[in-house]
Order: sequence, then C-alpha cells, then structure tokens
Amino acid sequence: MAILIALAPLSVHGADSDASVRVPAAARQLLENSCVDCHADESGDGGFDASTLGADLSNPRTIATWQRVFDRVQLGEMPPRDAETLAPKARKQFLEATSDWITTTQLSEFAARGRVRARRLTTLQLERTLHDLLSIDIPLAALVPEDPRVDGFTNIASAQAMSHFQLDSHLNIVDAALDEAFARASTEESPHTKTLTAKQIARSNPNQRCREPEMLDGKAVIWSGNVTFYGRIKSTTAPKDGWYRIKVTASAMNKPKDHGVWCTVHTGFCTSGAPLMSWVGSFEATDEPTERTFEAWIPKGQMFEIRPGDGTLKRGRFKGGQVGAGEGTPQNLPGVAFHQIQIEEIHPGGDRQAVRATLFGDLKLSKQGKSNRLELDKDVTRAELHSQLNRFAHHAFRRPVSKLELQPYAELLSSVLENQGNPLEALRSSYRAILCSARFMYLVEPTSTKQENSKPSRAPLDDFAIASRLSYFLTGTMPDTELFQLARQHRLRDPKVLVSQIDRLLDNGGQQQFVTDFTAQWLDLVDINFTEPDRKLYPRFDSVVQNAMLAETHHYIDTLLSKNASVDQLVRSDFTFLNSRLARFYGIDGVTGDAMQLVKLDKGSSRGGLLAQGSILKVTANGTTTSPVLRGVWVCDRILGQPVPPPPESVPAIEPDIRGAKTIRDQLEMHRNHTECASCHSKIDPPGFALESFDAAGQWRKHYAIPGKGNRKGPPVDSSYQLSDGRPFDGFNQFRALIASEKKLLARNFAEKLLVYGTGAPIAFADRQTIEQMVDSTSDDNYGMRSLLNAVVLSPLFLSK
Repeated sequence: MAILIALAPLSVHGADSDASVRVPAAARQLLENSCVDCHADESGDGGFDASTLGADLSNPRTIATWQRVFDRVQLGEMPPRDAETLAPKARKQFLEATSDWITTTQLSEFAARGRVRARRLTTLQLERTLHDLLSIDIPLAALVPEDPRVDGFTNIASAQAMSHFQLDSHLNIVDAALDEAFARASTEESPHTKTLTAKQIARSNPNQRCREPEMLDGKAVIWSGNVTFYGRIKSTTAPKDGWYRIKVTASAMNKPKDHGVWCTVHTGFCTSGAPLMSWVGSFEATDEPTERTFEAWIPKGQMFEIRPGDGTLKRGRFKGGQVGAGEGTPQNLPGVAFHQIQIEEIHPGGDRQAVRATLFGDLKLSKQGKSNRLELDKDVTRAELHSQLNRFAHHAFRRPVSKLELQPYAELLSSVLENQGNPLEALRSSYRAILCSARFMYLVEPTSTKQENSKPSRAPLDDFAIASRLSYFLTGTMPDTELFQLARQHRLRDPKVLVSQIDRLLDNGGQQQFVTDFTAQWLDLVDINFTEPDRKLYPRFDSVVQNAMLAETHHYIDTLLSKNASVDQLVRSDFTFLNSRLARFYGIDGVTGDAMQLVKLDKGSSRGGLLAQGSILKVTANGTTTSPVLRGVWVCDRILGQPVPPPPESVPAIEPDIRGAKTIRDQLEMHRNHTECASCHSKIDPPGFALESFDAAGQWRKHYAIPGKGNRKGPPVDSSYQLSDGRPFDGFNQFRALIASEKKLLARNFAEKLLVYGTGAPIAFADRQTIEQMVDSTSDDNYGMRSLLNAVVLSPLFLSK
C-alpha cells in the first residue's frame, strides 16, 4: 500500500493547512481505485509508478507527471480500453479537483515570482539591439555561443544559463560593437564604389587556365560545371569589411528551351584554404541582359562567386580543376554572361551622423592636432557628459533611469576623467559598463502596483516592460521612440493602442522579418542546412531549390497574416508561392521568372499548405530517408499542439531497412503492439504515414527509393491510415482535409507557439483556460491568424509578469 502513503494528504513542508501541497481527495481516490493495479511499482505499465507520485508541485518532474495523468484521463486514454471503465462522475470529479489544485498552485507561484523569470536577450536580439542602439551594422552574433533551443525556441528563460565563458563572450561582442561605433564616429568615411566592365570582370590573363570568367564576344562568361569556386570574380574583392550592394547585369548562354539558366551568388575567399562560402541569392538568367541587385556583408579579402547553380543543367568536363578559355564552347554548355557589375559600400544601420548622434548627442566635436580624427571638444563640461550618459543609459536599459541606478556609471565616468583626462575614453568606459550590466543583458520586467483582487493572480507588467516585450516579440530588437513615448504616457494597456502598435511595427517590411524570425524557431527552418539530400537519390535538388523553399514558406505565412486567413489554411489551401525553379522541382507547369509569386493550384493538388512545402519536408527528414515517427512527432508538436513524450527506454528505436525488405509499417507494428507505446503512436503514425508521400527532398513519390540501386523502385508508398479517433484517410490529401477541419485545435497551437515565442516561457497548466478564452475570442473571425496574433498580445499572459 505504498501508494496510500505517498498520496496521503500530508503537507510536504509539514503544514496541513497549505492545500497547494496536498493531493485533492478526488484525485487520490481515482489513483487508488483505478491506477494502482497496473502502476503499483517501478515495473508498472509504461514505466509509470503511481506510488512515487508526490504532492510537491514545486518539483518540475512531479507537476509534469500530474499534468500527464490529467491529460490522459481527460482524453480517455486512461484507464485503457481493456481495463475497467471509469465512472463519469469519478472522472469529472478527478478532472475538476486536479485542475483546480494545479491551477491554484501555479497562479500562487506566478503572483509571487511571475510566469516568466529573468529572461536574457538572445544572440539575435543582442545583435539587433546593439545595432539600433549604436547605429551600426556589423555582424556580431558569431562572437557569442549559440543559444540553446527548448522545443525549438531560443528565448526560454528557464533554459538560459550564464557562465564565465558567456560573460566573456558578451564582453567581446560589446567591445566589437563599441570599437565599430567609435571608429565610425571619429573618422571620415570614404565608401568604396566600383563599376566593372566585362573585361574587368574576366580573368586578367586570357591564356591562363583558372576559375575566373573568360571573355567571349565582349562578355565575361562562366559555363555550367562542377569545378569548385568556378565563377569567382577577383575584381569584386572587398578592400575592407563591410556591407556591399552589388548590381549584376547578366544574360544566359545556350539557355535550355523551357527555362533560363539559374545562377547562384555566394561570397568567400574562394580558395582551398578557406572553402566555406556564404549564400547571397540566386537569379534566372535569360536571353536579355537584366540587372539584379544583392546586398551582403563581405569581410576584407572575400569576393563574389556567381555561377550556374541549377543541378539539372548539363555540366562541362574540365581537367585539373581549372578551366581554360574556349574549353566550354565546344561542349555546348549553358552558362551566364556578365555585361557589367556595380559595387557600392553601404551602411544599413545608419550613416556617420546617426552614429555620432547616438554616442555623443549634443556634445560638440572638433579635430584635435594634426590628426583628422574627431574628439570631444575640450570645452565639454562634466555636467554635459553626465547628461549624455543618462540619455544613453535610458535607451540601453529601455526605461527611465534613476539617479541611484545611474550612480555607479557616473562614478566610473568621473574616475576615468580624473585619471586620464580624456572625455571620449570616459564615455566609452561608461558605455561599456552599461552594456555589460544585467539591466541591459536581461529584459527587466517590473510589475504595476495595481492588483485587481486579493486572490492569487498574475502581476501586470508596467508600460515600459510591455513596450520591450512587444518590440522584441515582433521585431527582435529594442523599442523605438514611439513605443517609449507611449510607455511614458502609460497608454500601452489600452487595447486600441496596442493593436495600432502591432499594425505599425508589422508594416513596411516588419511583418516579413517577424515571419522569418518566428518560423525559424516554430517550424525549425533554422535547421534547413543541417542535412544535404543525397545527390544520387535526389539529383534535381540544389541550393537554388532549397532557398526557394524557404521563401515559399515565408511568403505563405506572411500572406496568411496579411489576409487574416483562417488558421485552417496553415495545412490546406489552393495556392502557394513559387518561382520557376521551385515549380519545376515540384512538377508544376506554367510558372516563369525568378521572383516568388502567388500560384493558384489545380484542384486536387497536394501542394497547398505547410505540410506539403519543401522546407518543412526537408527539415523533418535526414537527407537520405524519411521517418514517419520523426515527421509524425514534428506535426503533433509544431502543428497540432500535442507534444509527444519520449519513448520508454525499454523500447528499441526503429532503424530504416535500407534493403527495402520491410516497410516502415511492418517495423512500426512492433511499437503499436506495446501497450506503453500504443497511445503515443495513435497520434504519431497518422501524420507520419500521410507524409510518406513526400521524399526527403520534398518531392512527391509513389515508391520508396533504394540507396545504391540507381533508379530501381522500392516498395510502394502507402500513405493511408486512420486518425487516433478512428476516422480513416486514403492518403495525404484526405489526411490534410481532416486536420484542416480541426480549426480550434490548429488555432490553439498557433496561439501557444506565439505566446512561447513572445514571452519566453512554456505554456503552463494554469495558462490553459486563458488560452482557451483567447482562442474563442477569434472564432467570429473564423480563427483568423492576424486576429490570433492580436489576441495573444492583448491577453493577460502577454501583459503580465
């Protein structure tokens, strides 16, 4: 009777009056009467030992187990079908008592500590904040460790550690940012610009076998081929680190009949000693010379490489890893011809005046001695320096700064002035201290003093915390001037004001950036480069296709938000976004041009919705084979909002049968026959089997491929199955239709993912009722996606600590 002892209504801390650490009677009775027979010890079914289930909900493992028990009883999964039926009254009493117990406990904790604990700026947020604060634009993210991801997201407060190594990395990024800002503010700028003719683009020695373009009929030409770095253009070598805008005027050579010559644009040193290349973009060269514009950060000494990049093109044979002039012409190869290239150094973060205004405000600058460098004027007073320090701290801390809070930095400024007498160095040292303080590194979220009642409740954020939370949610950076002003006026709890600010922040390209940032984590698109499809199995796949797949998903989600489309269009629609290369990869006719464009799909097409988009299909595969388990788990978590717990350790993993002797269905039968696996696989297998109609590169298939067997077909794909509730489907399209009909389920998941991304905290049990109300409030808008986003921002979960 160990279970009776563990579940006895005793306080963990010895205080019987504290109901938050006592198991409710209805919950205790159900476990004793319906669970103990199968889960009495460590050998219990599914590895669950009810006798060890404690009452201390402050223990993360304990509360997670209680939530799991609640969910399985609520869904009718427990007791199992072959066990004694649970009486409706007992079931209702258990659910109500357990829900009230967990919710009250969590709300008490939230009232005391907040739902979201101290949340540090992510690497991306840190980079963008320093860019906006200092009006600079140099890449900084590579100087700090990558953020850990929890359920896909990088901003979960509970997963953010702070070590000496991370502090040192943060100091490095701050120093790099300040070095750039002070250097630009104190020196004259001479932007690098260059216009290259075809002759200047081509190799300098026409008789040399190399990897640069050759001159042919007044144009600089690169042929389709496999030679590494073939297409590098030495005359585009960057003289210094910086952002560059390049305008390429090019046309196609020997263009295929039904499409142009798709070309890739990369940057790099283009040598074997530094083989890594950075993607910049792609374009489709046609018979007519056309100008394309690209922007890229290029370190000093790197250059552009522009070459035919379509994996379906005929490729030339060149000996020795070099290409001689005239070797490509007799092979009748497709190629790209350059007519002109213009290069211009740019500063997306702001010009020099913007940097000076950020660093020095109204402080006077003057040239000192024979140097052309600018210094603070010798007549600048200490009071003026302190005023500028206060202004900078206010922006860096994203809220007003009291004299007491500013005092350590003011003392540091005075100390440097007294010891060195250099006001410029005094400011820089003080700024450095500010940017290394917790008030800058973390999102400080104090609460309003107003409380609606004496019961445990969520603590509302003050207006400056709302401004930061909203700005980092939608833009990934610090609040702008208008948000600061509204915070000062205490207007950011007004729903109309908040909705107007959402609209403003998402206008003029803001929504595209938000979609890119959010989908990178929600849909795992950040992992798009993690695997490379096997070229022998998927010869039509290339980097042009991959980046078009990303663009397809970004354009698609952006359009759904702009139109406030019903959330069911996440999984089913009659349109998508394609360019000619991706359309050809998908087997869709009638699409021309290299711009992403809205394409109406034929009736019965399988390509409408996220689950049929190549980016999703690629990140849920390993490059060679597909796994219904991996894809099924992904769909359950990211689209349906039904996370699947890890499998029991006693059940072996399934490895694909590369011989093709057994289908994945045969192998999974073993798992479904395990009682402890059946409930999860009833959710995992339906989407997993449905998506088997798509291969690891995102193409539609009817048969599995057999590695090493050329074009030999493997077993036929069977994408039919049934949902966990028993509804059958005959393939992917019917599965998609069934899922699309579950609008509220899809809406709840979308709202939850937005909340996690926007607040930096996982969804707690106590959040469920509020989320349900939030989702219901959008039902009149047919669960529109923009309505859901607005509802998230207006919710007490977003506006409270």
